[in-house]
Amino acid sequence: MRLWTRVAWLTAVIGLLDSIYLTILKLSNNKSLCIQGVGDCWSVNTSIYSEIFGIPIAILGAGAYGFILILLWAEHRTLLIHPYAGFILFGVTLIGIIYSAYLTYLEIAVIKAICPFCVVSAVAMLILFIYSVKRLVEPSGDES
Repeated sequence: MRLWTRVAWLTAVIGLLDSIYLTILKLSNNKSLCIQGVGDCWSVNTSIYSEIFGIPIAILGAGAYGFILILLWAEHRTLLIHPYAGFILFGVTLIGIIYSAYLTYLEIAVIKAICPFCVVSAVAMLILFIYSVKRLVEPSGDES
């Protein structure tokens, strides 16, 4: 497995674990799960922006990272997916990075609090987006 592919796998796993943690935090309503003195995840996670149609944003993030992991796993095992995997990955990560940017804007400008776990998710999605662009630009290149 090449370096960038390993980075993508590791980043998607970190994103999934981070999203699961945020989901547990949201559903348990347990403030002690937030790291005290590092940002303000409680204000962000209890804001009106932490859900969409009653579904916690963290669950949507876990679904996105889970889908990315399934795609990375299936692309070399299924001939149907293989030719489209790069485009699908690009689409999912593009939506993810746009939504992450929107949520980061809300944290800074509206909620006026930063959730360190949300930052981890945004950075993870950014890394996966860069990976997806790299794959489209250099489809056979993953030497670094």
